[in-house]
Amino acid sequence: MPMDFIELGQTAKALRKQKKVSQQLMAQHLAISRATLSAFENGRPGDIGLRKAIQIFDYLDQQLCLRDKSPFPTLEELLDANQHNS
Repeated sequence: MPMDFIELGQTAKALRKQKKVSQQLMAQHLAISRATLSAFENGRPGDIGLRKAIQIFDYLDQQLCLRDKSPFPTLEELLDANQHNS
């Protein structure tokens, strides 16, 4: 299943913690408020648009990319469907 904006924020939070960077430091480097970063990480995107999300992931040495949609389900989708059918 495709990742939603809430999962993007959670992923950013996990990556930031993995790099041992505080919200305050990251927010300063990105010229955004700590509250804005915190809201994004906690599923309240508010002031975070695509441009800021790209900057956040770039800071974390990651990138967002588009890919062609496959007509076939992913392994994650199959496992998720199997769990719901059990």
